[in-house]
Amino acid sequence: MENSTRQYGGEYVATKTSNPPKRTAKIMMAAGIGHFIEWFDFGLYGTLAAIIASNFFVSSDPATALLKSFAVFGSGFLMRPLGGFFFGSMGDRLGRRKVLVTVIVITSISTFVMGILPTWHQIGIIAPVLLVMTRLVQGFAAGGESSGVITYLAESADPHRRATLTCWSENFSFMAFVCGSGLVLLLTYWLGETAMNDWGWRIPFLLAAPLGLGGLYMRRNMEDSAEFHKLKATGKIEKSPLRTALKTSLSALLFCTGFVVIKAVSSWVLQSFMPGYLSTHLHYTRTDSYLITTLGLLSVAICMPITGYLSDKWGRRPLMLVACAGFILLTYPAMLLMTQGSVGSSIAAMSVLGVCVALFNGGCGAAMVELFPTAIRYGGIAMSYNLTVAVFGGVTPLASASLITLTGDPLSPAWYVMITALISFIAVWFAKETAGKVLD
Repeated sequence: MENSTRQYGGEYVATKTSNPPKRTAKIMMAAGIGHFIEWFDFGLYGTLAAIIASNFFVSSDPATALLKSFAVFGSGFLMRPLGGFFFGSMGDRLGRRKVLVTVIVITSISTFVMGILPTWHQIGIIAPVLLVMTRLVQGFAAGGESSGVITYLAESADPHRRATLTCWSENFSFMAFVCGSGLVLLLTYWLGETAMNDWGWRIPFLLAAPLGLGGLYMRRNMEDSAEFHKLKATGKIEKSPLRTALKTSLSALLFCTGFVVIKAVSSWVLQSFMPGYLSTHLHYTRTDSYLITTLGLLSVAICMPITGYLSDKWGRRPLMLVACAGFILLTYPAMLLMTQGSVGSSIAAMSVLGVCVALFNGGCGAAMVELFPTAIRYGGIAMSYNLTVAVFGGVTPLASASLITLTGDPLSPAWYVMITALISFIAVWFAKETAGKVLD
């Protein structure tokens, strides 16, 4: 790949590149399919939270059991910063590919184990303990996934198409959520809610074994990124990349943290909070809840390639600012529409939120990558990304459900989304435009 640059606004920006389309497609598929499998596995818990609640937590009140299930969901995110520190440092020292191979193996094994766990009715209190342990292992592995794939794709992309390629990391994750939610919808429809609650919920988790083997094959056969090869050839690999990031890139870490706040909250509201919210609090059937969620997530997957392209064309900041404004202005009306009891209206409301998610995520991945130099990029993103996801994203379903319990208002979660969108809006507003920037 050959680059030429010009100076613009104090930054050197790429103006001409050549990266064969076949090579770009190969890079995208190798990283993306593994990312799909990783998030299919990790996201299943959120989709099946209501059913898991009835199998692993004994309570006469379904809302209370759901709160406990969301608490376990959040426990996985507590391990993500530790995984981010561990795998982020490893990725900057040993390479992106080795870490991405490792995390998919760990996630697939822990997800498969979740599918064979005995329930409360079989072994009592030990069941939720084992559930928490497997979720913690999943969370540790997830700490190295998103930051690694975003870094790998961006470092392998032409500068003028960086968001176009990087957004596929997000798109593959949302396609994984769509497939996970869609699979649960089909199983619920075919088996019936009783059979799905008794044993059918295990099927998606058990699929982690064959899917993991496929992902392992793809990642073992992909090359490391061009930027890491260049860094390794110059001998400038950092021995302590996390420490260096804290010393030299504090502002980049803070901006990355600000970007991730609404990114994490909006994604997990749609994927993990909504299925249980619709069935438990708004009293939709399980089938309708999964249908609404699946189509809402599908709207994200459809729009993401478009927003990635627009981010390369117009810049990161315009789309991310519009998305934050959309969350602030539209979340409450969208959730109000869901309370009307109409499946069609709820699908429309979810799709509106999905478009906002796609607008923000289309350029966010590239924007995070462009904040850091190659030697500390994986670790820098991993630190800020996973700490923020742990604080905001992981607690989103629990915080949202708790707000409803405390206030008695089914629309109260909208305020949580709106406040976090304001935080990210401020961060993006003060950030510099980095579209097209030469990475080093």
